Amino acid sequence: MQSMLTIGQLASYAGVTVRAVRHYHQIGLLPEPARDASGYRQYGATAVVSLIRIRTLAEAGVPLSEIGEMLDADETAFAAAVERIDGRLSDEISRLENSRKQIAQLAAGDSLVLPPAVVHYIDRLREIGASGRMLEAERDGWILLTARWPDRISEWIPSKLAQLEDPRLVRLYLILSELLETEGVDDPRLEEAADIMAALAEQAYTAGETIAAEQSQDELSFDLLDSLAVESDPRAVRMVDLMRQRGWTGWNRIERVPPVTGPPES
Repeated sequence: MQSMLTIGQLASYAGVTVRAVRHYHQIGLLPEPARDASGYRQYGATAVVSLIRIRTLAEAGVPLSEIGEMLDADETAFAAAVERIDGRLSDEISRLENSRKQIAQLAAGDSLVLPPAVVHYIDRLREIGASGRMLEAERDGWILLTARWPDRISEWIPSKLAQLEDPRLVRLYLILSELLETEGVDDPRLEEAADIMAALAEQAYTAGETIAAEQSQDELSFDLLDSLAVESDPRAVRMVDLMRQRGWTGWNRIERVPPVTGPPES
């Protein structure tokens, strides 16, 4: 005598949910039997075998869109499909492993997006007392620089670290850290910061520590750095004005304000 199962019994025997069985019917993976006189579907042993094969392939990572083809494949075609799917899963595993490494790096903070030399420099700023907002501003600036000139970072960091031996630069970072925690365009510390920056610019300019020609022509990168400063603190616009009053076009590029020339003598 033929044993017939309800959809609930079929699902339970095969280890899936009734919802899954209905879904397999909907996408054509599992033939849907006719209803009996009472209006219920009745499933035989063939349906159980088919459902178990579908479940096994799905659990192995085979996409539902490919299971139907594999169920109908001969031995050679089935083996080829398994090899193809295995290769795809291997690629996915590699991608996930890389994602795990990146997620693990998140715990390291800045090292996720910055080279070790820059992270070391930011750590030194933290040691001299730079505030959290100041460190964030430095980090974001270095992200822009690293993206644009990744091969130059190792050249710049040693001189940046050496500059931290200058008490004026340490004082500048402390002033800027304090300013980032306050408001007010007329804060006298803005004047002091501009004085220090102008003095450091004069020293660098005299020493020939100017920006390389190919970098000085990169308007977009410097525009982004200037925009970043303004977005971090709108008083950066005031700082630009103060620097111009002292003979400098700004602080991201060491450039003197062009001299004003009068009309030619008659």
